[in-house]
Amino acid sequence: MDENMLCTKTHEYVLGKNDKYEVGITDYAIEQLGDIVFVELPDINSEFSKGEVFATIESVKAASEIYMPISGKVVEVNEEIVNSPELLNDEAYAEKWLIKIESDADQVEFADLLDYSDYKEEVE
Repeated sequence: MDENMLCTKTHEYVLGKNDKYEVGITDYAIEQLGDIVFVELPDINSEFSKGEVFATIESVKAASEIYMPISGKVVEVNEEIVNSPELLNDEAYAEKWLIKIESDADQVEFADLLDYSDYKEEVE
């Protein structure tokens, strides 16, 4: 995982700058879910507010709702993950983002996000 990402306490991450961001779930979340078998992602141009459910991930253990870490508009969906959700389980697979968004979120939306190192400390 990238040390520059910001994480939520519900295990989503956001990574980017200049109003373009990748959004996904953390390595810890993937580990906790177990074998991922299904991923449902939103349509391009869908808009979400911070905290809204934007995706569903199902594993052999459970189904989980995934929440937006910041407000934004979906500009790209990781179709590879939709078509082969098990790729999220693969340590070597680097493109684990779920969606890419455009966002003009202000500092208030970023205030409760954790640096990756702080997040790791919290989940250990």
